[in-house]
Amino acid sequence: MNKKFILILVFIFGMLTVPQVAYTQVDFNKRPDDDLGNVEDEFQEHFFEALKQKGIENYDRAVDALHKCLNLNSKLPVIYFELGKNYNKLKNFGAAEENLKKAISMQPDNVWFLDELYDVYYQQEDIKNALKTIKQLVKYHPDYKEDLAALYVREEKYKQALDILDELDDEFGLSESRDAMRNDIYSITGNADDRIENLEQRIANNPNNEDNHLKLIYRYSQTGDRKKAFKAAENLLKVKPESKFVHLALYKFYLQDGKVEDAINSVKIALTSPEINSDAKAKVLKDFVGFVSKNPEYESELIDITALVDDNKNAQTHSDLGQYYLKAGDKVKALSNFKEALKQDPNDFKLIRDVLLLQLDIKDYKAVVNDSEQALELYPAQPILYLVNGVANNNLKAYKKAANNLEMGLDFLIDDPTMEADFYSQLSMAYKGLNNISKSETFAKKAQAIKAQQ
Repeated sequence: MNKKFILILVFIFGMLTVPQVAYTQVDFNKRPDDDLGNVEDEFQEHFFEALKQKGIENYDRAVDALHKCLNLNSKLPVIYFELGKNYNKLKNFGAAEENLKKAISMQPDNVWFLDELYDVYYQQEDIKNALKTIKQLVKYHPDYKEDLAALYVREEKYKQALDILDELDDEFGLSESRDAMRNDIYSITGNADDRIENLEQRIANNPNNEDNHLKLIYRYSQTGDRKKAFKAAENLLKVKPESKFVHLALYKFYLQDGKVEDAINSVKIALTSPEINSDAKAKVLKDFVGFVSKNPEYESELIDITALVDDNKNAQTHSDLGQYYLKAGDKVKALSNFKEALKQDPNDFKLIRDVLLLQLDIKDYKAVVNDSEQALELYPAQPILYLVNGVANNNLKAYKKAANNLEMGLDFLIDDPTMEADFYSQLSMAYKGLNNISKSETFAKKAQAIKAQQ
């Protein structure tokens, strides 16, 4: 139950209770014959002071004011209730429990008193007493049943928890919070059959609920029952032929069964549906890219499909396509996709490295120099960036710049003999270009010595 809502109601209750008592006993237009009027005025003053101090979170002062109230009148349960609340805020759970129990003994059916006592036990993780208290609350408010189910889960009494969730679902309909608790129970117990049975029953009761169909497909897939998962997907398609989400499952089944045309149709529906989020679309496209990499005869279909989502491809999708084209030997297309991915995620070091290495591979040395210098502003301690910069500058005959960057990069290199040998080879080339034959030969020998040890 919403504790904030309860506390607001309790506050209002507290505000109303004492004034009602006071006003029924005192006529403020009449001068009192004795000191009782003064006593009641004093009581009200202390009580409202307690409420004020609690409102500004001065709980100690609120407690002091409430004890003054008790000295004047110890027969009002609301005083013990307010004391319990303030002690609860002060984490003085013993005193909170004592005062709340006193209030409850005076008004056994007061929901607000019981709720506060439940909170005292819950904060201490005293599940036994929390259960006892909430069972009393359930008599007055069915909303507390969900809290009771949660406590049963903590006590590992899963059957009782599921029984309560079933009761609530039957009475109030389904809810996300109860579904989440139910799924937690199924996950803890590993009881996949009960989970599936529950979903099947929900579908029988409401065949048009697409979400339950999708969950059933997922749960069958989780248990490895591909046949039933496929059947569940086909059933959803019969019930809701306009469903887009079902194709997130169907394309996989079609690919596994060799029904490529059906798979392509499902892939196209999934990728062009505005209802399906970009992450799910990226997964679909990645799977189809993987399929085409093993079945290159469908590359034209891949090109058609990627054209459908040109405006919606995220960084991961472009990266996956880049890897595909790289394996297929199309370095230009691979580089183009890596660059598009990098536009969307400019700080991704792996993408930066892939782009630079491909640019080196196609001999675009000016681009390598420019891009590696920008990358070094982001990652000044990455030796690979100094190496590719040195390689590019050597090929552009900018030997001085190459030597400077290569020597700087060596300072950041740790335990990588292969890269170290590459650094020395490039330094040898740079110093040869600078006509410093002695240094060139020294670095060449260092490179050869490392390679001989590998």
